[in-house]
Amino acid sequence: MENNFSLLSLFSGRDMMTLFVSIVLVVASVLSWAVIIEKIRLWHYAKRHPVTVKKDDNPETIVDKLIRPFDKNLWFLSMVSYVAPFVGLFGTVWGVMDSFAAIGVNQSVSIGVIAPGLAVALGTTALGLIAAVPAAIAYSVFSKKADDLYDRLEESVKESKHK
Repeated sequence: MENNFSLLSLFSGRDMMTLFVSIVLVVASVLSWAVIIEKIRLWHYAKRHPVTVKKDDNPETIVDKLIRPFDKNLWFLSMVSYVAPFVGLFGTVWGVMDSFAAIGVNQSVSIGVIAPGLAVALGTTALGLIAAVPAAIAYSVFSKKADDLYDRLEESVKESKHK
């Protein structure tokens, strides 16, 4: 018996809804990785050139200005981590409905009738998780780092006010 299913088979164009769901999830994953790479570069740069509050900076606004690049696009990682599993789940439901439709058309419940739809269903679930898991991890890591930086900068501003 030969197993010829791959995630690439989701793009075969057999079903437009599955194709659409798969493309949305792949695009979300690629964009998430672009944000993740951007954040890794930013934090490496910040490690070599630490962010600090200077004496001539306006203490009321400087912390928000300095933290802005570190918070930029984190909302997207958060959104992908929450939404991608549901988009994948929608693809799962669509694949299961396709399997039931195949049962109705063929008047048979053999594995050959339901397996293609179930394979596609599980494939879109996998794509949803492939997009969501790295985004969720990166969001947590980078949010924590940005919060720590914010706290450090706020403390630095408070110390400079007391001097």
